[in-house]
Amino acid sequence: MRVDDFDFDLPPERIALRPARPRDAARMLVVEGRAMRDAGVRDLPALLRAGDCLVFNDTRVIPAQLEGQRGVRRDGAASAPGAKIGATLHKRVDLRRWQAFVRNAKRLRVGETVDFGSGVEAVAEERLADGSFILAFAGDEPVELLLERAGTMPLPPYIAGKRATDDADRADYQTMFAQHDGAVAAPTAALHFTPGLLDAIAAAGIATETLTLHVGAGTFLPVKADDTDDHVMHAEWGRIEPETAARLNAVRAAGGRIIAVGTTSLRLLESAARTDGTIAPFAGDTSIFITPGYRFRAVGGLMTNFHLPRSTLFMLVSALMGLDVMHAAYRHAIAEGYRFYSYGDSSLLLPER
Repeated sequence: MRVDDFDFDLPPERIALRPARPRDAARMLVVEGRAMRDAGVRDLPALLRAGDCLVFNDTRVIPAQLEGQRGVRRDGAASAPGAKIGATLHKRVDLRRWQAFVRNAKRLRVGETVDFGSGVEAVAEERLADGSFILAFAGDEPVELLLERAGTMPLPPYIAGKRATDDADRADYQTMFAQHDGAVAAPTAALHFTPGLLDAIAAAGIATETLTLHVGAGTFLPVKADDTDDHVMHAEWGRIEPETAARLNAVRAAGGRIIAVGTTSLRLLESAARTDGTIAPFAGDTSIFITPGYRFRAVGGLMTNFHLPRSTLFMLVSALMGLDVMHAAYRHAIAEGYRFYSYGDSSLLLPER
């Protein structure tokens, strides 16, 4: 499909720069089939059915945004120091090496070090075909500790471009389910949940499960191709435990719906789904790219925030609900003052089946 088909006009003032407080006070647009109505996140227990199951991503966002200066080459060769280098970690390679998108990459050569301050240095070990680098962090301390010292929370560019990251973001940009370090972007649909809301969900007979998908910085990259067939997704690592897969399959067998909380949960569930719709245990990379025409196997609904024009995520929700339905839903959301993107309001998408 043409990428232009997924474009729409979004007034800049609709972009949320801070989350709702409390978290579950956010609004929620419910789209069921072709019908839509306004609701709130706190209405969720009444909008689902007993026997359904919400699936959350329990990845934890790390302070993956680094600012530094180019240093000398590890092999001792001359290198003019001082060029400012920004790095956003994207995907772990091993214990000490990360793939990173680099700002001012033309000034960085393979073999040079970058000094990120606070005693944190990394060597530009390899430049990849997409222009990103493999950064190898120096020393023996766990990289997670180095990032806590030198890194900042990697807020999306549409927020970071309008205000500075601050201490509040350390908590605001982390879900209550965060457990496993490795994401460089939050699974933002779950930012709306609170312990009280979870209690209400349980009281309504709705189950909850977690999986892990370490969201990469590639989620924010623009689609530069003119046709969706020409876009290449970056891989992200995920895991679904065997016990979790078994419980999810039991939900489906009993007639319940699996409702993904966030596009990250949905993408991993669909990556692990067999042709009959059952979910297999999963551990590895996925680069699944879901566009209209995709046949959903496992997921019966999605709770998600509002996404960017021409983005792979708007393509995903259009695949689930229909492109015309999602264009209508977004026109309604814009007209009614819904707040967009990571810190914005939510939507509950329940396709006809």
